Amino acid sequence: MGETENHHHHHPPPPQAAAPPAAPPNLALSRGPTWTPAEQLHQLQYCIHSNPSWPQALLLAFQHYIVNLGTTVLIASNIVPLMGGTHGDKARVIQVLLFMSGINTLLQTLIGSRLPTVMGASIAYTLPLFSIINDYNDEDFASPHDRFVHSMRTIQGSMIVSSFLNIILGYGRAWGELTRFFSPIVVVPVVCLVGLGLFARGFPLLGNCVEIGLPMLILLMICQQYLKRIHSRAHLILERFALLLCIGIVWAFAAILTVSGAYNNVKPATKQSCRTDRSFLMSSAPWIKIPYPFQWGTPIFRASHVFGMLGAALVSSAESTGTFFAAARLSGATAPPAHVLSRSIGLQGIGMLLEGLFGSLVGTTASVENVGLLGLTHIGSRRVVQISTAFMIFFSIFGKFGAFFASIPLPIFAAIYCILLGIVAASGITFIQFANSNSMRNIYVLGVSLFLGLSIPQYFVTSRTFDGHGPVRTNAVWFNDILNTIFSSPATVAIIVGTLLDNTLEANHVEDRGIPWWKPFQHSKGDVRTEEFYSYPLRINEYLPSRFL
Repeated sequence: MGETENHHHHHPPPPQAAAPPAAPPNLALSRGPTWTPAEQLHQLQYCIHSNPSWPQALLLAFQHYIVNLGTTVLIASNIVPLMGGTHGDKARVIQVLLFMSGINTLLQTLIGSRLPTVMGASIAYTLPLFSIINDYNDEDFASPHDRFVHSMRTIQGSMIVSSFLNIILGYGRAWGELTRFFSPIVVVPVVCLVGLGLFARGFPLLGNCVEIGLPMLILLMICQQYLKRIHSRAHLILERFALLLCIGIVWAFAAILTVSGAYNNVKPATKQSCRTDRSFLMSSAPWIKIPYPFQWGTPIFRASHVFGMLGAALVSSAESTGTFFAAARLSGATAPPAHVLSRSIGLQGIGMLLEGLFGSLVGTTASVENVGLLGLTHIGSRRVVQISTAFMIFFSIFGKFGAFFASIPLPIFAAIYCILLGIVAASGITFIQFANSNSMRNIYVLGVSLFLGLSIPQYFVTSRTFDGHGPVRTNAVWFNDILNTIFSSPATVAIIVGTLLDNTLEANHVEDRGIPWWKPFQHSKGDVRTEEFYSYPLRINEYLPSRFL
């Protein structure tokens, strides 16, 4: 990471922007040091294009696979039973989700954002799914399994059509043009809420089984942060692999509790959360099964359902954008420029088209918890994430092995998310260093977009009925679906509110908003390092028309 110091003369030095204009000289210095803004984090052991040794890289990649697995299993376990699917269907859905996760992650790290982000299953798609489930609940089917297959085919059709929205937004450069309206003041709430917005996946999920989740949370903190001080050798091992170690210990503990009969006489919900044999994935997963296109049958296209999916496609783009900023920060890269965000959203659309063809349950978005893992292990290497795709694809084809890890109780994952999502939220706060944090206008924009970004989705989520109807209830179901989906996403609300306020409220100085720092990173030639982090591999760019670069 030594190359970072040499490039500072290519754009206006940020410290001037950070100092309030009328401050008396040296007041701060008399009290201690001040920190100059740093575009790249310098405390990473491996940044985006440096690689750990192969044995370490394999273990770290496996860690990424495990972290991504939690959300996948969570979404499948919540939705497949509602659709009328059996345990076998659930196992197949998890396999397809993992398979598509692997393919999309590989595509994104090679020709998309080029950032070390895992593309994981997205929660945003659950609302349109509920409206599909509701529609089919009223119809008569020969068996619940028929209803499940019918629902899957409808999801396929909706995803195939709505994927073109992202393809057009991305490769038509529209998304990049939108991100030019951002400034550090907008990025702070967006990245913060990408992490904080998932708070329901933290302690509320952990609380379903406190006796497993809490030890995991405490053990992870102690192992990863405190025990590493004991010995220099322990420092390296624990900082990087404490997560796997703790999962192993707590999972074994949960298995002992299950076998010893601690959960024999408890509520069904507690059994579901705490027992290690409650997912029934091991018994129902096939030994070998390769996902193939149209595996549930031909897609069904229904206009009303397509519109709901369009909302989810927009939301997953907005959330991915926030996650990409966090990933750039935590992997030691500079902020992603507009053309990179455009092409990554376009590629996400292509990924969504593939998911529609292969019959995935939900679309993918950049996985927030895996970005948190970069910050936890201090390793932002792109190769590690590329290797993790091999684990995803392998375990999705050899179902029994994948099912073994997929049966880790969810409260264990929730404990991990408590830490990982927090790291992502905090990485968002660091963007404030490039703007004037003493400006009252900035405090207003930040405060309002942060608060509304948490508060509006909370209203939309809590006033949703059991069958998935949100607070917007007009006669047009598709209209309800779009609005309910968009406003249930904290990051999307933050983008809307933050961009509007930041671009319409007048600033005293252009430096207050951090624009002089922001401008160079918006253009492909604006900063020397952009080429270094975001250019295509293997000289692909020599064969592409220049407007795509």
